[in-house]
Amino acid sequence: MWGRAEQQDFRSRVRGTLLGAALGDAHGRDGTGTAATQLTLFTVDGLIRAHVRRDTGGWHPPTDVHRAYRRWHATQYDWGPDERREDNGRLGNEEWCYVRRDPARACLTGFGDDTLATLDRPKNPTARDAAAAERSAPFGLLVGWEPALVLQLAAECAVQSHGHPTAYLSAGALAAIVHGLARGASLDTAVRRTLALLAARPGHEPVTEALLRALAAVTGGEPGPAAVEALSAGDGRTAEDALAVAVYCALVAEDVPHGLRLAATGHGGALCGALLGALHGETALPAAALAELDGRALVMELADDFALELTQGSALHGPAVTASAWLTRYPRG
Repeated sequence: MWGRAEQQDFRSRVRGTLLGAALGDAHGRDGTGTAATQLTLFTVDGLIRAHVRRDTGGWHPPTDVHRAYRRWHATQYDWGPDERREDNGRLGNEEWCYVRRDPARACLTGFGDDTLATLDRPKNPTARDAAAAERSAPFGLLVGWEPALVLQLAAECAVQSHGHPTAYLSAGALAAIVHGLARGASLDTAVRRTLALLAARPGHEPVTEALLRALAAVTGGEPGPAAVEALSAGDGRTAEDALAVAVYCALVAEDVPHGLRLAATGHGGALCGALLGALHGETALPAAALAELDGRALVMELADDFALELTQGSALHGPAVTASAWLTRYPRG
């Protein structure tokens, strides 16, 4: 049971996570984000629909999230919403989602068919950029789940586009860290618990090493661009490097704007924003940047819907309900 204070705190963290990720994604772009923000919202859409579809006796979140990514894929090729599609729901009818925002090629190819990938048979097995991790913060908001299951779900959904172990384990690690923060843990504690979860995963070493570099760098000297650059084992564009930058910048941040500015010198902006938002909640986010954020109203709407579903879903839908405003927004189909 959720008390009023618990619901308010949780909604603030959900808003903080999604708005923070969008701010980090848009930092330095005059408030305009990339496809990472779109896909984060479609992740939320898929998770809400998974909960709604459980009314029918079906429960397989990877399938529902994959279907959401397929709906995003359609927005990248259609001129605008097609009202003939019965499963559009809220996002499929939103013009904002139909603007191409520099999507990663692996996302376009990975979501191009109905085949559901698995950890044993992933799509794009050489793709190791951060795009899968950048859309994975919402998995961490499933606070009723055990952290190992959160990591597993995020990884299973990441392999729909990014099949390299460092890419899908970075996505899982980001989700597990957000999960710890949303439950009230400190960032350092959430990272160390995630390291323990990673240890049992084949191919975890590059991600583990990246997180350990981030922790060690906190006491290694004055925060700045040079410290951020030193975190990258390669060119700074891999998922594990982006995760290291995000964790380090969130750990040393004096406040949210400082953390986002620092992360922008690397490639961990969206991840850092999600971490800081989950840690501090929406009220810590910079008001001036939020005012300029493209798509802010839509992000907030999906955040509130997600919080409602997770805290009061039984009041919104059930097996006996065949039609409602909620089912129009998030169809069971």
